[in-house]
Amino acid sequence: MKKYPKISLSQMLEQTAARMPRQRALIYFGADITYAELLNHVNRVAAGLQALGVKKGDRVAMMMPNCPQFVIAYFGALKAGAIITATSPIYTPREAGHQWKDAGASVVIVDRRLLRIVKAVRPELPALKHVVEIGLRDYYPANFTALKHSLKTRPKAPARTVARLAQQTPPIPWRDFLSVAKTPRPVVVKPADIACLQYTGGTTGSSKGAMLTHANLVINAHQTRQWLAANSEGPDVMVAALPLFHIYAMTCIMICSVMTGGAVVLLPRFELKAALNIIRKYHPTFFHGVPTMYVAFNNAPNVERYGFKSLRVCMSGGAPLPVEVRQKFEELTGGKLVEGYGLTESSPVTHTNPPEGLLKTGSIGMPIPNTEVRIVDIENGTRDLPLGEAGEIIIRGPQVMKGYWNKPEETAKVLRDGWLYTGDIAKKDADGYYYIVDRKKDLIIAGGYNIYPREVEEVLFEHPKIKEAVVVGMPDQYRGETVKAFIVLHEGKTVTPEEIQAFCRERLAAYKVPRQVVFRDSLPKSGVGKYLRRELRNM
Repeated sequence: MKKYPKISLSQMLEQTAARMPRQRALIYFGADITYAELLNHVNRVAAGLQALGVKKGDRVAMMMPNCPQFVIAYFGALKAGAIITATSPIYTPREAGHQWKDAGASVVIVDRRLLRIVKAVRPELPALKHVVEIGLRDYYPANFTALKHSLKTRPKAPARTVARLAQQTPPIPWRDFLSVAKTPRPVVVKPADIACLQYTGGTTGSSKGAMLTHANLVINAHQTRQWLAANSEGPDVMVAALPLFHIYAMTCIMICSVMTGGAVVLLPRFELKAALNIIRKYHPTFFHGVPTMYVAFNNAPNVERYGFKSLRVCMSGGAPLPVEVRQKFEELTGGKLVEGYGLTESSPVTHTNPPEGLLKTGSIGMPIPNTEVRIVDIENGTRDLPLGEAGEIIIRGPQVMKGYWNKPEETAKVLRDGWLYTGDIAKKDADGYYYIVDRKKDLIIAGGYNIYPREVEEVLFEHPKIKEAVVVGMPDQYRGETVKAFIVLHEGKTVTPEEIQAFCRERLAAYKVPRQVVFRDSLPKSGVGKYLRRELRNM
């Protein structure tokens, strides 16, 4: 097994800042933040949290879109010895409140536009003592210059400010928070300590906090980098179009970039025009996205003019990548798009196609270094299946979580003898490449036949008039379940449900053909761009 650095995430940042202090770390609406400046603000956040009484193992929640404060607060909390829980900024009070209560968060660092969420749930959160508010414009070029000047001229907050911070107060402004002290008290943080509680629906039941350690995340960043960019030289430039609160962007963009001394261009949310302009202006070397982003690129006018050729590789994860989407993207942009696979419980990456090697259509590729994989029977998960046969994919490796926060029974269901049972159905070919067939929970059983939504969706994406498509199982008195397709057409195109069904009938067995076809102007998506199948079913 390859040896990986035995360091914490905050030590990783410190090493990079010492090695290349003047290198750009973050780019935000034209403002450049160097690694030296990033570390300075991280230290100030750690000191601010300690002034609030945060001790090792306490939980600090963050709720904000992509912005410099996300990166600063993340590493600052870890340096103070805290455990991070990152919350989607599109969550409702009910969803956010569940996460913060379950985690026992004592501090929430929040975008001031979302203070209403905190206010709505605060009476239900006895552990929550302090709220720190940030503004998305705080690090705009002129404001960042003023903030740096303020911290230089007033390097330490007056005693009354420190006293006020240590008491229960109204939301604490970010500038006051940074002004407490320049350096925190040292805290011993070990690689085996929990770094974050990453909430997920997981493989079973309701939202749970996956306990990811510093070692999990540091090692997974090294594994991913080793596989994707083994021959690259010099710092990379990445685009954070995916939300950093999601484990995919957290590890593959934020942590990987800090590890290598690269720069991240921060987008508060994915907007097609903004993303295209960033690619044209900053010539990024990596782009991490989800299939819906590549669908958007494919349908953008004159997309080939935006300079995708600076990208050594574009990665797709988070959801299955339709073959037609990949092929069209590569044809239009000249970029290389490869599919990978992972899940929150594995920090997240376990598989990816090799950018410089054989790329197999429809495959998630091979396991990344030091990752063991088996395909086992769906019923009991104890019998290994032969090549080509579909079963549950299970994972063992240094990136696998410790378990679910305060949920030993749920942990025991998915962690057995060191193996993580993913809940995904996959098969392996003779060359060692894996193919995700579908989620166990998304499997449609109609008339005794197993139907995998991805297989039907692949066919729908081949139709020239279809822009987006999602397939779900719906209750049916006769067949148990029936196949229902939700479809968005290209602008100006028309087609009937019967034509769609005829198209599918030519390419699929009769029992897989959608019995119901619904046309929509758009499809519901999560904050990271995944299609919300459950919401479609509930409709």
